[in-house]
Amino acid sequence: MKSYKDLSPSLRTIMTPGPVEVDPRVLRAMSYPILGQFDPEFTELMNETMEMLRDVFQTRNQWAFPIDGTSRSGIEAVLVSVIEPGDKVLVPIYGRFGNLLVEISERCGAEVVLLEREWGTVFDPEEIIAAIHREKPSIVAIVHGETSTGCIQPFDGIGAACREVDALLVVDAVATIGGVPVKTDEWQLDAVIGGTQKCLSVPSGMSPITYNERVEAKVLRRKTIERGLREKGSAVSAGKPVASNYFDLGQLQDYWSPKRLNHHTEATSMLYALREGLRIVLQEGLENRYRRHQRHEVALIAGLQAMGLSLYGNPACKLTVVTCICIPDGIAGESVRSMLLNSFGIEIASSFGPLKGQIWRIGTMGFSCNQKNVLHVLGALEAVLLWHGADITVGKALQAALTLYARKEEELPC
Repeated sequence: MKSYKDLSPSLRTIMTPGPVEVDPRVLRAMSYPILGQFDPEFTELMNETMEMLRDVFQTRNQWAFPIDGTSRSGIEAVLVSVIEPGDKVLVPIYGRFGNLLVEISERCGAEVVLLEREWGTVFDPEEIIAAIHREKPSIVAIVHGETSTGCIQPFDGIGAACREVDALLVVDAVATIGGVPVKTDEWQLDAVIGGTQKCLSVPSGMSPITYNERVEAKVLRRKTIERGLREKGSAVSAGKPVASNYFDLGQLQDYWSPKRLNHHTEATSMLYALREGLRIVLQEGLENRYRRHQRHEVALIAGLQAMGLSLYGNPACKLTVVTCICIPDGIAGESVRSMLLNSFGIEIASSFGPLKGQIWRIGTMGFSCNQKNVLHVLGALEAVLLWHGADITVGKALQAALTLYARKEEELPC
């Protein structure tokens, strides 16, 4: 019989756009004893997690809870619950994950209307607002921060335009929640989906979501109670039920509400992790956390540019927590990534689709976003590029970053 060695994953410096390094306090929380999902001690942890999610999402919504699954599970849960066959869904695309919103919407039977921008740029909000007034969709689905291109979409006026035509605004904030401002109520976002494995620095496996009364009204019109849980006289929706049982927000609401109507067995250790991750975010303070991400982004960029490397994308719409670098001509991008990993224990990301082989992506997210990591990746990248014969400026990158770190926070460029 084959035997297997003890599990002992290598220690890495993870500088990708997700997953990122996990705070040791979160890992410790995952080791705690398991509680039953209806144990009052555990349901109180569920309630506390909802409270903290409201703060992080900057909302007063009643509904703020995690979907068990990776970030895509939260996107699917929201879209499959609000899209009915034939609904018109407007999707502005400026990277890979806008295309994902299209694919999921199409699988839900939607009539999808596309707006597309060249990757590396974003939309002027007025373009989206004009399309909303022209198309009058039932739902507008937009990515807030595109990790595929390192760009962030502004939302000025988009939420108000959606209200004018009675459209729901669904936002993928997987890459931004906990790292840059996501102002759910102020921006009039109807549903927002976050991720754990990026700026929250929690392992992948849950997707926090929040949604308001406008979304809930549509969910309740399709609400049904699982056949095996129905009591005599239980109401059954006359409308077409949500196609997915697992991702049915109507049923999940009952599970997360004081009813505690059984739906699934909660991922206990992941909930511990999420609760601790959220506690750490709020302990640091949202504004302090946003400034920390900006500080390390500025230092990283200073070092990369001092090395002579070019950044990809329009700097006016750069996503704070992801920096995209054009791979120098004649340099094998995957060979550089492999040497960074094998010689320095550093992981950075490549890209895909139309950008495959053209850029590297460095994430400065959550627990991975710190001075040691930024300096480590700059020094290692310089050494590896020299090894590969790249035409770069030597000895300037670390000094440029250190100069930025020596400056007071208020003196740093925005």
